Amino acid sequence: MVRVKSRYLLCEVNVSESRDLLLLDDRAVAGAVRSAVARMHGDYGAALCSIRLSVKYLNVHNGMVFLRFPKSCYQLLWSALPFITNIESRGQQIPCFLNCLHVGGTIRTCQKFLIRYNTQQLQRILPKCKNAAEKDQVCQEILNCLPTRGSKPTYEGGSEFEDERE
Repeated sequence: MVRVKSRYLLCEVNVSESRDLLLLDDRAVAGAVRSAVARMHGDYGAALCSIRLSVKYLNVHNGMVFLRFPKSCYQLLWSALPFITNIESRGQQIPCFLNCLHVGGTIRTCQKFLIRYNTQQLQRILPKCKNAAEKDQVCQEILNCLPTRGSKPTYEGGSEFEDERE
């Protein structure tokens, strides 16, 4: 049995209205990617992407998407992403664009990159807070988004999210 190698693409869906993200679903994103590849690369690109292109993860709250596709066609897919200008989902056209953040060989490497990326974004946001109350509010909102087992975590004002650059 021959193993078919895959690549995973971590993309960020950028929209003008954050409420539009809630309208997205994985089929709509996969369909938009397939149609963009077909427009840019013709029948050859459409055939390659129709084989094993799938959306493995879609977070409608922050707009992160993991796309899985064959290793042989990742350059075709990557080159077609800038031409996605809208996604049709639930009968509505959502104007957006996909920002490619990382290409990885496994979903685990993409997850590790996403953790580093979110940490960097947080380190950019926290210094812009005007006072300690705003900083505490940002940290509490982040903790409210974390999955919990049983009880919700609370933020005690510690330096868990502080900048740890040395």
